[in-house]
Amino acid sequence: MAWDTVLARSDCSPARRADPDDNPLNWSARWSLTSRILAVNVFAVAMLAGSFFYLDSYRARVAEERIEQAQDDAQMIGSAIAAVPPAARARLATKLAGIEGERVRIYDASGAPSLDSWRQGPITYQLIDPHTQPWQKHVARFMDKIFDHIVGADLVPYFEEPAIDSRNAWPEAKLAAANPSRVYSMRRNAPDRTPVLSAAVFVPGVGTLLTTNNVRDITRIVRAERFAIGMVIGGVLIVSVLLSLFLARTIARPLRRLALAAHRVRLGRAREVVVPRLPSRRDEIGLLARALSDMSQALRRRIDAVEAFAADVSHELKNPLASLRSAVDSLGVVKDEALQARLLDIVRDDVIRLDRLITDVAEISRLDGELSRAHFEAIDLGPMIERMVGARDERGRNGDVRVAFARPYLDTTVVFGDPSRLARMIDNVIDNAVSFSPPGGLVEVSAIGIEDIVLIAIEDEGPGVSPDKRDNIFRRFHTDRPDDEAPERHSGLGLAIAKAIADGHDGTIEVRDRSDGRSGAHFLITLPRASEP
Repeated sequence: MAWDTVLARSDCSPARRADPDDNPLNWSARWSLTSRILAVNVFAVAMLAGSFFYLDSYRARVAEERIEQAQDDAQMIGSAIAAVPPAARARLATKLAGIEGERVRIYDASGAPSLDSWRQGPITYQLIDPHTQPWQKHVARFMDKIFDHIVGADLVPYFEEPAIDSRNAWPEAKLAAANPSRVYSMRRNAPDRTPVLSAAVFVPGVGTLLTTNNVRDITRIVRAERFAIGMVIGGVLIVSVLLSLFLARTIARPLRRLALAAHRVRLGRAREVVVPRLPSRRDEIGLLARALSDMSQALRRRIDAVEAFAADVSHELKNPLASLRSAVDSLGVVKDEALQARLLDIVRDDVIRLDRLITDVAEISRLDGELSRAHFEAIDLGPMIERMVGARDERGRNGDVRVAFARPYLDTTVVFGDPSRLARMIDNVIDNAVSFSPPGGLVEVSAIGIEDIVLIAIEDEGPGVSPDKRDNIFRRFHTDRPDDEAPERHSGLGLAIAKAIADGHDGTIEVRDRSDGRSGAHFLITLPRASEP
């Protein structure tokens, strides 16, 4: 046997099973893809918004530092006033109050005011009526309330000058008088929500000293930082939403188009459903689109093939049924015994033909499904073909045609496949070769392993197959036999079944002229060779 043809090679690896869902989505399974994209990006912005909590802690630290400073100022002012004569205390208190922008008050032992820097000097700060401020300040105070509520800030009492100024009207001054060794302070909010800090200390020989100050710069600093953070978060939020919409447009929208197309394919209301291929996309979405498009086209071809097959089956069944009905009807009216015998032979032949046709139709109908579920195993084709050829000789299936097999070395023609299907494929091709061989003809069968493929060749001495018919002979119900040959012996499905089995094993089957130039057909089956363990 000459092997002088360059042959195509195919992958012999077993078909991969579908990957299991190793990333199940439980809690978010009802969310659309657009909602998930938006949620992820907005969540990132929400994490950035956590900086407002840091801003609240920053404000608390600044306020604590200012309170400590107010306590130090109260002690310093008290020590300075105690060190000068009583006549100079008012002038010194006014001067020191002007330096720090505070209001200094001193209460005597009875709690009555004995000194007030605002009486002897200028007013160092002024509380602002919020009703006289522009709308921007109202918005700022509203935002202050919202963020204080969000971060859970402590409630701060409002500052209000007592109707009758006395030591007992100030809790911190009252505590300082009762505990001369400590400095007491408080934080209050002015009507415009700016902090008012007060500190009280008992000064021996002088009385209880109280300082108050409206530290507006704390509010300005915090609002400026909050505005900057808000602008950053707002910008990031806008960019995140735009990116989310972009991702939704480039991911969710094409997937929705593919899902709608797949839904139309499932409904089958249109003959041709166009599944978008998205040729400009080179990412996973594009791969999915082209895979779905190819799948829908393959499904359409399969449906067309099934419809054509059903029509062919109907046509092929009608011929023997019509002949059978005619013969049966004639039996009732024919009295000639010889003619009755001939009619019975026709009935017998038609029944055999119908039985063979139904058997082959059932075989090829379930072939694809069974091959997809079959458990492939490693099988050496040499011993299998040898047993098959021997069984044919024993049963007399070859008639007066000789079938010779050149057995290869062991383990050189091992393939992965279903043994019964592979045997059926080779047996059908041998049947075809025997049927076209002349009386006393020879059918040669051989198998050989070459690198990663196994080649099976079957040659006969019949008329051969012309080039223009070599594709048609593998079509279902196609037959090209002499008119005088008994039709019940062939269904026209043998080579179609062989091709389906070869395709199911990732192989090929083709027919060509004999390599030695003699008359006859040369069938060549190519199968992937099993890799060594």
